[in-house]
Amino acid sequence: MIDVTQLDYKALNEALRQSGAVEELSGCCGQRFIAAGMSDKQITVNGVPGNALGAYLNGAEITVHGNAQDAVGDTMNAGKIVVHGDIGDAVGYAMRGGTIYVKGNAGYRAGIHMKEYREKCPAIIIGGKCGSFLGEYQAGGVIVVLGLGRGEDRIVSNFPCTGMHGGKMFLRADCRDIVFPRNVKASPATEQDLAQIDAYITEYCALFGVDKNTVLDSPFTKIVPDSKNPYKQMYVAN
Repeated sequence: MIDVTQLDYKALNEALRQSGAVEELSGCCGQRFIAAGMSDKQITVNGVPGNALGAYLNGAEITVHGNAQDAVGDTMNAGKIVVHGDIGDAVGYAMRGGTIYVKGNAGYRAGIHMKEYREKCPAIIIGGKCGSFLGEYQAGGVIVVLGLGRGEDRIVSNFPCTGMHGGKMFLRADCRDIVFPRNVKASPATEQDLAQIDAYITEYCALFGVDKNTVLDSPFTKIVPDSKNPYKQMYVAN
């Protein structure tokens, strides 16, 4: 175990590079860029990591026992990040591979600029609700929002899918109270649609001790872009 109470992010990451394949951090409180670009590591974080946790991650696995701040998984390429709490803004910003599981809620701009290429298909699974601009400019990958414990709150706040032109989004709600932009198509998810995200839901439930039958006992809405060039609908000159 590494006590990071007195370490800044540079010293912390250097300690991680010099450590073994499995490592646990204690006393984490706002250190940024933890495990940036790392691969072949299994890292457990006790406390609250700062911005850009797992930025450019290239295969490592990170588990956070607490909340996490903004830009988790920024431009990550491969690996897995599991957060046993809530998460800040811009989770998965420009993410191009790997998976991120969040037990609780996410802030604004989750999944902004997500993309995929050939066999790489990034995924973000959020157990609670999301703030505004979910999936902004999404170009690929999968976003799943389960809305667990949200009560009467909407599963996502304002302006979801703005500029979305690739990938898929699944919201565990009928979404009658959500206004989507013209560049996407929202429809009730079919059994075939849900089969595409079954593995993600199964792993989410296993990670956080959630009953899968409870999760599936609710309608899902699938959102996909209705054009590969949504900007053609948004500007006068084309």
